[in-house]
Amino acid sequence: METTDNRLLLEKCGGKHRVRISVDRGGTFTDCVGVFPVEPTAKDPSGERVVVVKLLSEDPTHYSDAPREGIRRILEIATGRPHPRDALLATDNIESIRMGTTVATNALLERKGEPCALVVTLGFRDLLKIGNQARPKIFDLSISKPDVLYQHVVQIDERVTLVGYAMDPRPAAQDQSNETNVVVGKSGEHVRILKTPEWATVRKQLQQVFDTGIRSVAVCLMHAYTFTDHEEEIGRIASEIGFTHVTLSSQLSPRIKIVPRAHSATADAYLTPGIRRYVDGFASGFDAGFGDIRIDFMQSDGGLAPVEHFSGLRAILSGPAAGVVGYAVTSYSESQKTNLVGFDMGGTSTDVSRFGGEFEHVFETTTAGVTIQAPQLDINTVAAGGGSRLFFRNGLMVVGPESAGAFPGPACYRNGGPLCITDANLLLGRLRVEHFPHIFGPSEDQPLDVNATRALFEQLVADINAEMRARHTAESAYQNKSVEEIALGFLQVANETMCRPIRTLTEARGHNVQNHSLACFGGAGGQHACAVAANLGIRRVFVHRLASVLSAYGLGLSEVVHEEQSPAAAIWSNEAQQPLLARLEELSRAGSGKLISQGFLDSQIRVQRFLNMRYDGTDTSIMVPEATTGDYQLRFESMHQREFGFVLRNRRIIVDDLRARATGTLSKVKAGQVYDELESLQRRELCEPSTHPAFVDTVSVYFQGGYRQTAVLKLGLLNPGDVVCGPAIVLDCNSTVLVEPNWLATVTSTQLVLDSTPATTRDVSTHRISTEIDPIHLSVLANRFMSIAEQMGRTLEKTSVSTNIKERLDFSCALFDQHGNLVANAPHIPVHLGSMSHAVKFQLERFNENLQEGDVVLVNHPQAGGTHLPDITIISPVFHDSRIIFFVASRGHHADIGGISPGSMPPNSRELFQEGASSMGMKIVDRGEFQEEAVRHMLLEEPARYPGCSGTRNYRDVLSDLKAQIAANHRGIALLSQLCVEYGLEVVQEYMAHIQRTAEAAVRLLLKETRVKHPSGQLSGHDFMDDGSKISLHVDIGEDGSALFDFTGTSPEIYGNTNAPPSVTHSAIIYCLRCMVQSDLPLNQGCLAPVRVVIPENSFLSPSSTAAVVGGNVLTSQRLCDVILATFGVAAASQGCMNNLTFGIPAIENGGVRYEGWGYYETIAGGHGAGRDWQKGQDGVHTNMTNTKITDPEILERRYPVILHRFMLREGSGGTGMHPGGNGCIRDIEFLEAMSVSLLTERRVFQPPGLDGGGNGACGLNLWERHFEHKNKQVLNLGGKNSVFVQPGDHIVIMTPGGGGYGRPV
Repeated sequence: METTDNRLLLEKCGGKHRVRISVDRGGTFTDCVGVFPVEPTAKDPSGERVVVVKLLSEDPTHYSDAPREGIRRILEIATGRPHPRDALLATDNIESIRMGTTVATNALLERKGEPCALVVTLGFRDLLKIGNQARPKIFDLSISKPDVLYQHVVQIDERVTLVGYAMDPRPAAQDQSNETNVVVGKSGEHVRILKTPEWATVRKQLQQVFDTGIRSVAVCLMHAYTFTDHEEEIGRIASEIGFTHVTLSSQLSPRIKIVPRAHSATADAYLTPGIRRYVDGFASGFDAGFGDIRIDFMQSDGGLAPVEHFSGLRAILSGPAAGVVGYAVTSYSESQKTNLVGFDMGGTSTDVSRFGGEFEHVFETTTAGVTIQAPQLDINTVAAGGGSRLFFRNGLMVVGPESAGAFPGPACYRNGGPLCITDANLLLGRLRVEHFPHIFGPSEDQPLDVNATRALFEQLVADINAEMRARHTAESAYQNKSVEEIALGFLQVANETMCRPIRTLTEARGHNVQNHSLACFGGAGGQHACAVAANLGIRRVFVHRLASVLSAYGLGLSEVVHEEQSPAAAIWSNEAQQPLLARLEELSRAGSGKLISQGFLDSQIRVQRFLNMRYDGTDTSIMVPEATTGDYQLRFESMHQREFGFVLRNRRIIVDDLRARATGTLSKVKAGQVYDELESLQRRELCEPSTHPAFVDTVSVYFQGGYRQTAVLKLGLLNPGDVVCGPAIVLDCNSTVLVEPNWLATVTSTQLVLDSTPATTRDVSTHRISTEIDPIHLSVLANRFMSIAEQMGRTLEKTSVSTNIKERLDFSCALFDQHGNLVANAPHIPVHLGSMSHAVKFQLERFNENLQEGDVVLVNHPQAGGTHLPDITIISPVFHDSRIIFFVASRGHHADIGGISPGSMPPNSRELFQEGASSMGMKIVDRGEFQEEAVRHMLLEEPARYPGCSGTRNYRDVLSDLKAQIAANHRGIALLSQLCVEYGLEVVQEYMAHIQRTAEAAVRLLLKETRVKHPSGQLSGHDFMDDGSKISLHVDIGEDGSALFDFTGTSPEIYGNTNAPPSVTHSAIIYCLRCMVQSDLPLNQGCLAPVRVVIPENSFLSPSSTAAVVGGNVLTSQRLCDVILATFGVAAASQGCMNNLTFGIPAIENGGVRYEGWGYYETIAGGHGAGRDWQKGQDGVHTNMTNTKITDPEILERRYPVILHRFMLREGSGGTGMHPGGNGCIRDIEFLEAMSVSLLTERRVFQPPGLDGGGNGACGLNLWERHFEHKNKQVLNLGGKNSVFVQPGDHIVIMTPGGGGYGRPV
């Protein structure tokens, strides 16, 4: 609470509503800022006083509501009169209240929202349980997923679909709008009404839900983004019945994609009633005048909304959004145009964001497992805050994601808590016990307990030193670390962890992070600001005087916002432009009208107009703001080039949505005043800080290299123009700012501005360290290696064009040492992980001395480390002084590389050539020159030489994606080179070896623990493919933690396509071992170092060079994982399949005109096997060797001539047991045109086996429902692998296998 200024509210303003209050209710603390007019003084001529109140969000012994208590205290300060807690608060002095709250976020995280029901189209009852079918963490064998929000599902027997389809290569079909069952939707698309609901039945269904006590309902029907009639009628009936809250997806979020729209509608129905109750309870503590003051709530998009328009869906990022507004207004200058990175470090997490003159929004995010489709500021959260716990696991120092929370809190809080980041700062002297509130202990009057912190650190350091010594035979190989060195090391790991999302927001989107300033706020941010900035190469940091309450302060600077949105589905052209702009103008008028109705004048309203645009055939859209020239296409292309690195000149541009954002400003705030002040400031460097009135003490603080004498100063007593030289600690009443050595802190009237001196800039000497293993550097560099692989992945994702890579994310990127050993990979597709090293090593041996700087190699042959032919690997050697020092590589699944069928995934291939183009290794780039003729020959001409085969059917996209892979590799090379400049080549190479040895030690420990459970060290398992081929595994574990994986007894090579090259088996082994470690471990070649693998030659796990293998990658790989996990007794079998479905139409000629064909490929989720350590197998999810997303049902029907009638869980398909297996899925697709359909599946004969007495999962089943005239129907079982030519009206029904159960049923 502020105490240095005692001026009261001007007497003439008393009782005239002149106190403006902003409140940010967080999970731990509630921050309140009050502003009111006072008598001006010479020191402060502004005539306004700012009061800060900070209090616990939950303190029931003293007050019932923290925001109301904060307002009470502000009014007491402003008026100088008591406002008793037990009386209603008088409102005569309150002008406005602005609030940000975590009420909605907490309800979502804790699953404590309103009981609600979901109303959905028949056949989609489990849509949100399946979601996009990907699992959150690929190495989590238990596959933990948050529960859905609804308690009941109501399926409505209704159906509409779209007329025509986007992939149709033929000229536009004849207008069918005159058909009685075809209408024009709000997007302009033609909609065919297949089934109108029986409204009496609907009323009965809703009444049954109402009778259970549920009063909140969400409605989301197929294609309701454009056809709203059915939803609106259901909403009317629900209101008549008496539901008190009804959310219609068509009104809440009229955008295509039913999964996120249904999630959003459900979240709104789940959260908004609670928000309403909270607001009502808050209002009950004020007098009758409460209704006359303006109450606004902060929304996730950074705009305020009147209390009556505030909803749960838009409240999820309420508090963090206000912080973004706070730093954007106070630290950005239109004249300087220096971009900002927001760094908000709190108790449990850190939020990072970016501001470059306009707020950056995203429109689809996932929070607590719920996909939200609504405008939100682009804020990335990383689980590293002051309360993040510190661990030493598998040879690495780890920070978070676990948090100590407010209770017990860090060890120093005197509640028996664990070591946290706060403890590390305390131990190093960066937090001062004498200046921290004495609020701890049983009587809440004791200081922080530094002795408890030191004791736990000493024990942890002893454990670390002991383990590190045990890893080395020579004592000289490891020097014991001190307590201070380890504590500082944890801070370095935390800082690197927080830098990773900042790089995502900047460099991965085409912005140079070094061209930004850091805007630091939050209670813990000031202690880390200089170090985080230095890591990123940022030279200036802004710390506002109100940094610890900047979210609350930002509320007072925010604007009221109302958004209008409408779907479009239009092709951008000269003819379409004017109608679209006219619709935008209508939306703008509607938005302005809403603000005018709230009391804003025209002069106070500004409207931003947007078109949501994308290239035809892609799903990656960009919200394009109106350009000053009015040319949306030019602006779209410019934004696409910056973010994705390319434009598609000959591709149509689609407008998906129109958006108008109207903002109303009550008080004009001049942004970025700090820059003007810095230019005119008379600076005074505090050479002798001990003589300054702000000086408190000189203390010892530990930095890199040892303790240094550090001045402690009070921010409130520093004057504008004072310059503090680091090291120094600047104290505020609510926060601590650490000015590190070689940094200067300039004081202004509103901010503390930290600038690095030239010595801070990273140079070769900055990180010169020994090559001997050090747990601190090992942990930091492990983060850096992973960050490089992740940035390669983001480059590939954004520069690719195909659905497979850009949207299904079927790719992987990795780093390798000079010998081709895997060092780090981003967690992409598991089947790629262990096999890419084989490809790199093969090319290293194949080309020997013939690799030159600037060369890039393409390979996909299974004998050369490939998996199946559509997975093309691009390998780039990294050179230094004419020798290879590293490799980087990327592997992507390409949509079509030729062969006998579209999609290059034939179910009936017998020879490798039938599956498309192959290469044992060719230079796609030769000394910097792209070899397009060689690529064209490989992809188009070579495959077409074989009977019944063609070259790639989509050369343009494959070529673009190959170039995207090259770009990703180039990004990796640049980042590795930068790392070598920082640390030195020898150090980087040696730590690549250290990180592999660390993984090896973790796997050896796992194997030793397994041997303890199985003293003989002998484990065996087997399973059968559907054709009867046997996978046989014998594992022999040695006492030293080594293991032999012997597949002797496995069946011979198959005259079919489920053969799997040895690289796939290695992938399965490394994946399963990594999963069984069950804690943080970098997956690299070290995981396989203790393992010897024996695979019989000419078995179907080591086939000949001409064997077909397309099924080995997607089917046999899954069965291998089932066998390995069962052999170790960890988990019952999962579905053992990826359920590959392809369909499409070949190129056709009509009237002498050739029309390109198209193809579609998807994999379908199934049941997850139960295990000994989790209660139940997960339903409807991808398992083990794949994790690709599935196309949203509405996108599927817009893009292709199909109707998805059912996508739901297959009840009863999971195996019984003490822990039941997960259920598979049912996917029922009707085809509207004649086309070829292929299925490549497994587990249609042999059931997924249970484990330890658990029941088997159900087999999968593939059906072809053939529909003839006179409504005759024939149902055929297609078996596991088949190709058919369907006719209009035919259905393909895929029932995926369930997972096996674990343990005998209780």
